[in-house]
Amino acid sequence: MYSYASILNALLSFGMETTFFRYLNKREDQKETVYGNTFLVVAFISAVFLFTALLFAQPIAVWLKDATTTPLADYVLYVKLFSAILVIDALSVVPFARLRADGRPGKYSVLKLVNILVFIALNLFFIFVIPYIIQKQFYGASFFQSWYQEKWVGYVFISNLVASVITFLLLLPELLKVQLKPNKQLLTEMLVYSLPIFVANLSFIVNENLDKIFLGRLLPPSISQTQVGIYGACCKIAIFLSIFINAFRLGAEPFFFAHAKNENAKQTYASIMNYFVLTITLIFVGLVANIEILKHFIRDKAYWVGLDVVPVLLFGYVSLGIYMNLSIWYKLSDQTRFGLYISGVGALVTIVLNIIFIPYYGYMASAWVSLTAYTGMMVLSYLLGQKHYAIPYHLKQNLFYLLLSAGVVWLSYVYFKRDLVIGNLLFAGFALVILYLERVEIKKILKSF
Repeated sequence: MYSYASILNALLSFGMETTFFRYLNKREDQKETVYGNTFLVVAFISAVFLFTALLFAQPIAVWLKDATTTPLADYVLYVKLFSAILVIDALSVVPFARLRADGRPGKYSVLKLVNILVFIALNLFFIFVIPYIIQKQFYGASFFQSWYQEKWVGYVFISNLVASVITFLLLLPELLKVQLKPNKQLLTEMLVYSLPIFVANLSFIVNENLDKIFLGRLLPPSISQTQVGIYGACCKIAIFLSIFINAFRLGAEPFFFAHAKNENAKQTYASIMNYFVLTITLIFVGLVANIEILKHFIRDKAYWVGLDVVPVLLFGYVSLGIYMNLSIWYKLSDQTRFGLYISGVGALVTIVLNIIFIPYYGYMASAWVSLTAYTGMMVLSYLLGQKHYAIPYHLKQNLFYLLLSAGVVWLSYVYFKRDLVIGNLLFAGFALVILYLERVEIKKILKSF
């Protein structure tokens, strides 16, 4: 259900988050109109989706139902719950984007944290607290016994829905600022800009999720689920880097658009890329150096056999993070079709290479294909960007740090066989090299603080 939800999220937001930032920059005298029209697009798509999903909930449930004993009625309810979750979350996208555009990361963070805490708290309540109350016959046990279903997965979805509703209600002050005044010309321009971004986002989701689907489909049934389990578990360690990339994107995207008209904007973007490469390579080396600690996040020790994919996946995320920084060129120059082309190439590489190599190399093929796709997208975006919207990136410097980090990781993981002490000594050495080579820039940053 959540895999399908990730695809539908891209559909409902329709790339309007990025479009919102772009048109705030282009139409500075019409900020409220841009805000209102962006929200109208998302609201319209969400309304059509909700009506369709509820109307066809039964046939969708029949299509989703597997061979388990779970009643069809439960599947119908799951479809309705997820439809509501998706729509409420979609309606929150633009108000959240406004918080970022207005430079209010504090409120943004608090609301996101409230969402997570409510979701976790309700899951704990449904899955652990209620059964404990019933077992010990505490006050209220008879009430819970009258309706509680043990081990019913629907409680997870209900928890998600409640968390989304509470977050939406907390966003009402931003929603009340929406001016529902459609501007036909503006809407047309925004939709033309956002359509390629929407398709590119779908392609990105393919890159992120298709390898796991292929592992389950292309390998013999006797090993497919084990391979998926190992790969999925080891991907959890790589998520540490993915979280940083996403957090950086949330802060950097509105900044990039806001500074687009500055005289030295391109030099600023190049400097930001330099700092980003330094930071992400430090995280990359640090994670691999401490993989003997991080592996304990994988509770099933049988899955530790797949740890070899982690450095490969991490370097793939390094490439992805750099690509996300590079992608600003086609967003700022209103050439979003290039985002579609680049992501399409990445998706094609993912599909073709997974089909060819998974039957022979299993989950290791998926990791290397992921790295190949993201690195290819990074290189392609750089080459096209220099042709259509040249930014003076510190290419030699950035390449040096990327190759040096890869070499340190190879020494730490392969040559010294994941030794925790030697790995951290290498990490410290890598950090000292950066401190020495970047000492002038670091002093400037410290002075600015």
